[in-house]
Amino acid sequence: MFRFANPENLIALWAIPVLIAFFWYMSINRKKLLEKFADKNLHKVIISSFSGYKNLFKFVLVIIAHSLLVIAAANPQVGTKMSEVKQTGIDVFILLDVSYSMMAEDIKPNRLEKAKFQIANLIQKLRGDRIGLVIFSGEAYIQIPLTTDYSAANLFLSAVDVYSVPQPGTAIAAAINLASRSFDTLSTEKVIVIISDGEDHEGDLDSAVKNALEKGIKIYTIGLGSPDGTPIPVSDSRGRMMGFKKDREGNTVLTKLDEETLRQIAADGKGKYFRGTNYDDYLDRIYKELSELEQTEFGVKKVTDYEDRFYYFLFPAILLLVFEFFVSDKRSKLFSRLSKKLGLEQKA
Repeated sequence: MFRFANPENLIALWAIPVLIAFFWYMSINRKKLLEKFADKNLHKVIISSFSGYKNLFKFVLVIIAHSLLVIAAANPQVGTKMSEVKQTGIDVFILLDVSYSMMAEDIKPNRLEKAKFQIANLIQKLRGDRIGLVIFSGEAYIQIPLTTDYSAANLFLSAVDVYSVPQPGTAIAAAINLASRSFDTLSTEKVIVIISDGEDHEGDLDSAVKNALEKGIKIYTIGLGSPDGTPIPVSDSRGRMMGFKKDREGNTVLTKLDEETLRQIAADGKGKYFRGTNYDDYLDRIYKELSELEQTEFGVKKVTDYEDRFYYFLFPAILLLVFEFFVSDKRSKLFSRLSKKLGLEQKA
C-alpha cells in the first residue's frame, strides 16, 4: 500500500506553473530590453559568453528539485504489512451542562467554553480509551457515542453551545441515566464525569446514581462557577453584550454554583468532586487517576505498518540543487556540440 503522510504539502506543486510563467516572462522581457539597447547583430558581441540553453537547463534543474522537495515534504510511505492490535482502555462518558447559566463569566471566558477547552485537551491526550459526550439542559442527548475516533469527537465537541438543547433546565439525573444506558456490556472500567454548575437540577438524582453504581459505573463531578452568584450576560446575534439576564420583575438573575448537590453525587457515586477554577484542569487530574485503573481489552483493530520513503526524493533534490549551483550560464563546448547535433542555435 502507498500513501502520503502529509498530502496537504502537495499543494506547493502549484508553484511550478507560476515559476514557469515567471521564467518565460523574464526571458521575453530580457530579449526586448536587449533589442532596445543594441542592434541584434551586436548581441553576440555584447553577451558573447551568455548561453540561453544553459540558463534554461539550470531552470529545469530548479523545477525538478522543487518537485522532489515537495514530494519529500508530503512524506510518501509504503505499507509493508498488516497487523492486529488489541484495543484496551477505559470507557468515559462526559456529561456537559449546556444550560444558559453556563454562559456566566466567573470562569473565563465563560463556564461552557472553559469546559469545552478542557474536554478538547483531554481528547488530545487519550491513547486507546473510549470517550463519549452527553449534553444536557432540560433534556439530555448523546452528542458523541463511545468512540476512539478522537478527530470526530473534537469536531462534534466544537459544535456544542447553549442552543444545542432547546429545553431549559438542568436535567442531571436524565443525563446520568442516558449515559448509564449507553455503556456497552463489555467489562471495561466505566466512568461518568459531570461538568455543571449544578443549579436547578431536575429528576431523581438518588435513583440515577444508584442505578449507575449497580452497573459498576463511578461518577466524578466538576463544579464550575461561584457559590456567591454571578449575573448571566445576554448577547445579540453578533456576540455583542447587551446586558444581563433578568427575571419577570426586571431583577438581574444571579446563577450560583450548587456545590452541595455535585459533592453529594460524587460521594454517592464512589468518585470525587472538584471545584473548577480559571487555572486548574481538574478533568486532566481525573483522567490521570483513571489511567491507573486496570485497562480492559474491548476489541481488535487491524493496522498497516508504514515505512517512510521521503529520502528517495530528498537526496536527489539536494544533489540537483548543488549541481545547479556550480553550473554557470556561460557558453561551453559541451553545450555548443550538443546544440549542433540537435540542429539548434544558441540563443542570446
